[in-house]
Amino acid sequence: MQRKSYSNIFRLVFGIILFAFLGITTNIAHGQVQVPADTTKVDSLHKDEPKPVKATDTLYKQYDFGDLMRNIFHPGKPADAPNKKSSGITVIPNVASNPTIGSQIGIKAVAGKKLGDDPNTLLSVAATSASITTKGIIYFYINHNVYTPGNKWNFQGNLVAAKTVSPDYGLGIGQASGGSTADQVLANPERKARALHSQYYNIREKVYKEIDKGLFLGAGASFDIRRKIEDTKSSTDLTPYNIYSDRHGFARDHYAANGLLFNIQYTTRDNQNRAYHGIYADAGFRLNQSWMGSSRNAVQFTTDFRKYFSLSAVNPEHVIAFWNWGSYLISGNIPYLELAGTGKDPGFRSGRGYVVQYFKGTQYNYSEVEYRFPILRNKFLSGVLFGNLQTTNDESGTKIFEQWQPGYGGGLRVLFNKATRTNLCLDYAFGKYGSKGFFLGLNEAF
Repeated sequence: MQRKSYSNIFRLVFGIILFAFLGITTNIAHGQVQVPADTTKVDSLHKDEPKPVKATDTLYKQYDFGDLMRNIFHPGKPADAPNKKSSGITVIPNVASNPTIGSQIGIKAVAGKKLGDDPNTLLSVAATSASITTKGIIYFYINHNVYTPGNKWNFQGNLVAAKTVSPDYGLGIGQASGGSTADQVLANPERKARALHSQYYNIREKVYKEIDKGLFLGAGASFDIRRKIEDTKSSTDLTPYNIYSDRHGFARDHYAANGLLFNIQYTTRDNQNRAYHGIYADAGFRLNQSWMGSSRNAVQFTTDFRKYFSLSAVNPEHVIAFWNWGSYLISGNIPYLELAGTGKDPGFRSGRGYVVQYFKGTQYNYSEVEYRFPILRNKFLSGVLFGNLQTTNDESGTKIFEQWQPGYGGGLRVLFNKATRTNLCLDYAFGKYGSKGFFLGLNEAF
């Protein structure tokens, strides 16, 4: 019965994704064919038709965190005109607690700005975070997604430096192995938790050039380096990390995964932070190269597709959003902690309901659907409901798309900046094996 129910869920999600891809074709076809309007005929044909309902979600009627602070500290002061070109800097505490990391305290900050005077220029965004935990974990990152005036160029990148603990739940999707003892430990079907301590450094930068409206070609490089990797709790060498590293030719205490990136991107989203409509699609290859210092050569293919439908002209915040992300190893070998899996998408936001890399493999696919809706008329509070499915392979014969694991949950949104649609996101999600958790972030997961 359980497998049958997952099969039904899979068919539902597959149908949703197929429908979304059909939406791409429609958008592209409409964008390529432009017929000049005969205004005389249009007016005569539609003069008796009722006028469309005018949208009422104007910015001056919305209420954000800045308005709240103004009312508290400067009651009676009129609101400033919304700045559609800049969101300033939004700062929130970065607080978390779980058995893996202990108790965490830190800060997160995000900013947005439109560059130049072209009204079609997409919003540029940047974010940073710094935190420390009671178990000695230190994590710092900066990332950016910048569009130059007129969207002629797009720069995407990040910098990470961390003394971290990586949770480890084995390889695959949670399927038991009938093979050797090592195969059974690697599959870890009971999802026994382990923790790997390490120093982690990442530098990544991609540069995209617009070659047609919304269509970009890009290239870049990524350097992922880990040092001083150790499992301080295990009393045996027979752990998933050691088994995989020995089999695939990686040192146990360090590795480097350095490579070139080549991508193609297409976007029609109306906003980078919280889209009401449009699509985002990105596909590319990553080529890890030993001449760049990589421990092993490898070729990966990645895809990222997102589609947004606004359900109301009057309240466009009612949105159905779809997301599919995949990563597929074509040749070579990838270090264990760099395998595609839960939360390993570029924004580290997938798989709500599970910790990072709860499921992982050399072939991985993730799908999610989310309903977003306003709660208050002034849009200060909104809500979301979401569900996701993920699938991957293992080394005991399970293929990608054969087994799926679900996650689901809901959350609240607090409007921090109405001009750039910056939200504080508070989500609670559930997965299998008793997995659940609270997820705090700035801006939507996708």
